[in-house]
Amino acid sequence: MTVDIAQIKRLKDLTGVGLTDAKVALETADGDFDKALQAMRAKGLTKAEKRGERQALAGLIGNYNHDSRIGVIVEINCETDFVARNEIFINLVKDIAMHIAATDPQYVSREQAPDEAVKAIEAEYMEKAIQEGKPKAMINKIVTGQVDKYFAERCLLSQPFVKNPDLTVGDYVKDHIARLGENIVVRRFARLALGEVE
Repeated sequence: MTVDIAQIKRLKDLTGVGLTDAKVALETADGDFDKALQAMRAKGLTKAEKRGERQALAGLIGNYNHDSRIGVIVEINCETDFVARNEIFINLVKDIAMHIAATDPQYVSREQAPDEAVKAIEAEYMEKAIQEGKPKAMINKIVTGQVDKYFAERCLLSQPFVKNPDLTVGDYVKDHIARLGENIVVRRFARLALGEVE
């Protein structure tokens, strides 16, 4: 099967693989671009998971200012200065800073949420489930689901990415790990809104 060179280049640009790999993926998918992209992403994400074990101490501190009313500063790390200066990485940092301004997450990930905050939310949902007369055998399962949902909405990496809600921010970062070939870690962020009092 002959594959369009424009499609090969597009797949290469989106996934960061070589031209030959992009061509083979398209041929395997019988020219179906979306199917090929999905296969390459799955392959790239598997590699990205392995890269996630490598230390990331280089990177950038990026910022975003929305109408001088909301300001964000974010630290995103990678493994080398070479990648930190790459336009793809720079745009990733900008995108994540903008996402933080738009969605106001509380934590980078669930692991960063303090134990006392998690316990307080669990107790709140437990009390609510009991008050609503939920079946005793189901209460723990219901509370676990509600707590997971609560933190998924408030943790940056599990939020739907504002520019593409089909991906979480975590998936968006993993896509960039696959494209750039280095571990990438969203380390920390701060968000200020004008007139907001803590």
